[in-house]
Amino acid sequence: MSDSQPWTAAPSAAEHARSVLAASWSCAVTAEGGREEFVGAHTVADDGRVTLDVPDDSTLVAAAICAPRGEPSAVLEFADVAPVPVRSRIRARLWIAGWFVPVDGRLEFTTTRVVLRRPSGAVVVDLDEFAAAEPDPLATAEARLLTHLADCHPDAVERLTRLVDADSLHGAVRVQPLAVDRHGLTLRIERARAHGDVRLPFHAPADDVARLTECMHVLLTQASAASCPRALQRQRTDRDG
Repeated sequence: MSDSQPWTAAPSAAEHARSVLAASWSCAVTAEGGREEFVGAHTVADDGRVTLDVPDDSTLVAAAICAPRGEPSAVLEFADVAPVPVRSRIRARLWIAGWFVPVDGRLEFTTTRVVLRRPSGAVVVDLDEFAAAEPDPLATAEARLLTHLADCHPDAVERLTRLVDADSLHGAVRVQPLAVDRHGLTLRIERARAHGDVRLPFHAPADDVARLTECMHVLLTQASAASCPRALQRQRTDRDG
């Protein structure tokens, strides 16, 4: 079941892809030599170019040396995993196709195709837009921010549900913060056998953590002025009884 709320500004596909790349700590590489998982081994340049620092005995090194130059021969995969425990924690996957060139003991990747898969479907990201895009300013801090919100301020999360349409909360058993970017906060609404996501847009872009705090205060103030949805009232009554 998919929930719908009015959506305002949101990251473009290129910005989302660059955010996934900036926040990812691990990378899976599929090449002729097979598939390998690397943790903390990749770096990203300002234009999105990826460089891998891999062991000398990695089969990837041999595959890179033997692969025909200028022909796609490898795919990098990055997973965007929700930092807060929820169902279906993979929020997006990013695939980057191209080839490696060994340079000074490292593997530099030349990109030929970028594909971002989100719940709404897969989209091919324009290479020039990908290179020009910047990661969301909250991307690398998102995990810390969301876990703090979920663990230390569950009352605030519950209050924010007052901004959600009552129909979207029907049958809800748990609500958790799923994602945050400069444009808004996304809540995951879990039901007994399904789940849906609802986006709460900010009144202004949150270009840093200080501005995010301000935006969250505005949302909470709006929520405090709203009535508690009947669906949530019933949950609370059932839980108390």
